[in-house]
Amino acid sequence: VVLAPLKTSASPQKMTISGINKIVLENILVGEVWLCSGQSNMEYAMRKLAKIPKPKNEKLGFPSDEVAKAKNKQIRIFLVNRKALIKPDSIHKSWAIAQDSALRNFSAVGYFFAKELQEKLGIPIGVISSAVPGSAIEPWIANEAFANEPFFANQKVGNDPSKFYTPMIEPLTKFSLRGFLWYQGETNCFLGETISYAYKMKALINSWRKAWKDEKMPFYYVQIAPYNYAKTTGKVVMAANTEPEFWEAQAQLLRLPNTGMVVTTDLNDNQEDLHPTYKWEIGRRLSLIALAKDYQKKINYAGPIFSSANYLDSTVVLKFDNLKNLQKMSNPITGFEIAGENGEYKPATAKIVGNMVLLKADKISKPIAARYNWTENPTGNFYQNGLPALPFRTNNPLTNQFKIN
Repeated sequence: VVLAPLKTSASPQKMTISGINKIVLENILVGEVWLCSGQSNMEYAMRKLAKIPKPKNEKLGFPSDEVAKAKNKQIRIFLVNRKALIKPDSIHKSWAIAQDSALRNFSAVGYFFAKELQEKLGIPIGVISSAVPGSAIEPWIANEAFANEPFFANQKVGNDPSKFYTPMIEPLTKFSLRGFLWYQGETNCFLGETISYAYKMKALINSWRKAWKDEKMPFYYVQIAPYNYAKTTGKVVMAANTEPEFWEAQAQLLRLPNTGMVVTTDLNDNQEDLHPTYKWEIGRRLSLIALAKDYQKKINYAGPIFSSANYLDSTVVLKFDNLKNLQKMSNPITGFEIAGENGEYKPATAKIVGNMVLLKADKISKPIAARYNWTENPTGNFYQNGLPALPFRTNNPLTNQFKIN
């Protein structure tokens, strides 16, 4: 049964479907539904919040008792089970109110995203979590999507393409969605990927939008958090620039329409932990993007995003998108570096002028490049309305290499 679009309704309804037999569905709400997917950081369950250490950044809160307090019947959750979705008449039975045991096992990022939306919009919000710990991006992509992307011509794509797409995403196309949330990348970063990951993510976005017959459906995703990749050992040699280069690849997808990315450079207290604990803040930041882009709320949803650079004598002039005036800071701005003609980077002093940042460094009279937070251990303090700037380098090779069409 496919219904025509309905108005949002917070009043529980009953649906009766009669034929040879009769099916009665109760406690039905009408609202917005978002799909959350990815690997372990998206799968990260609410129950884990009660066991984590108190976070260092107290300003971001610490809802460790959220499961015990959650009683909002306007938030509905659906945890995808790989085995259940392939069974007839199984999908509608998977929905639950976001509380008690159902919430304990649900995605923390997905729940806090839904909580923010429900509180700000006052309408029912449904979230579906379909995630697999340790998964690469390829299993979440339909096979034909690689054939449609010229970058993969004459290539055999590994990591089991469509392995999870077929049982865990495709059956969900029966639902009308408002958008997608994606939190994945660590597995592919361990493989040292850069531009190939950007094209895989492009293929994923295009294939999901095609599956839901909406080429403009919102797709918001999370930057992988700082981690000591350079200290790991494996088949691929990791270096201090491995993660920044992966961030650079992730950021390329912002060039596609109706996309947004949460920056997480400030959200890991322990860089030996691949699973940062601030899931509530990640969910909140995702909600800011959705509220601004999809629900027309006039709010700031992103930190400074690098736009262009000019070189005037010994000064680098950086411009940033989506900003009118960068916030003034009482402490010196840190995290910027500039390089001279020898290519060696030095720490730079930064001065804010309007929507520009002016950089200088001792003993560099003719700078040729600049970068910000270009390390797996970022400590830069360049923010806008509490949201961190996206790491970047002015000589980004993917700007020309990555094609969006």
